[in-house]
Amino acid sequence: MCKTCGCAIRPTETHHNVMHPRPHFTVVDVVQNLLAANDVTAAHNRQHFDDHGVLAINLMSSPGSGKTALLEATIHALKDRYRIAVIEGDLETENDAARIRACGVPALQITTGTACHLDAGMVHEALHSLPLAEVDLLFIENVGNLVCPASFDLGQHLNVTLLSVTEGDDKPAKYPVIFRASDLVVLSKADLLAVLDDFDPARAAAAVRALGLDIQMIHTAARRIPSINAWLDWLESQLRTRVLPSTAPPSETILDQEARSPCA
Repeated sequence: MCKTCGCAIRPTETHHNVMHPRPHFTVVDVVQNLLAANDVTAAHNRQHFDDHGVLAINLMSSPGSGKTALLEATIHALKDRYRIAVIEGDLETENDAARIRACGVPALQITTGTACHLDAGMVHEALHSLPLAEVDLLFIENVGNLVCPASFDLGQHLNVTLLSVTEGDDKPAKYPVIFRASDLVVLSKADLLAVLDDFDPARAAAAVRALGLDIQMIHTAARRIPSINAWLDWLESQLRTRVLPSTAPPSETILDQEARSPCA
């Protein structure tokens, strides 16, 4: 956890094994100030996206849910019709950005050090190195974390949360904030459902509905037997309604169901 989002701030502090209460309003004020400053920068980012006709999507999930694999398959399917770019967020390494660049699209890596999420300021700095006039669709792959990323507006238009079938179908109930912030839930690695009998998609969907939300949940598999057409259709519908990409012809059904590496 990190101090940049307030998740490391506690209403008590320890000194010689004695807990000393701190005023609760101190914690609230710090977090509110952090979010208020972030929101100003996020609005600035969003204006940049709007001015250039870029649709920006924030991808959130726990680590290892398949965000980068889904992006690889998505780029493989769409890059001939849409100009795609990716901002990657991780604590360390350029591994994910390198995977995306191998697919033939620009990717910028943000290494956060100890911060467990991206914030609008980090994204704003990255945008200085990204030619938005040459982008139709920007994916921001957030740091793997089901808590803090939900609280920080990056300037995106849409939030997408991945829920992997390897995680457990109770995650929406355990981590409600990130699912409440979502415009779409993607059930990833769905090709493993046949061998993971302890994950019930109906229970996962019910857990999302129990939050009082009517959010679409679509199934994807980006690896062994690629199956992402529902995801691609959703993306194309968002592109049609929010931006008018200069290079995109009318939509068609995109990815056939052949098993192959998306960026080979």
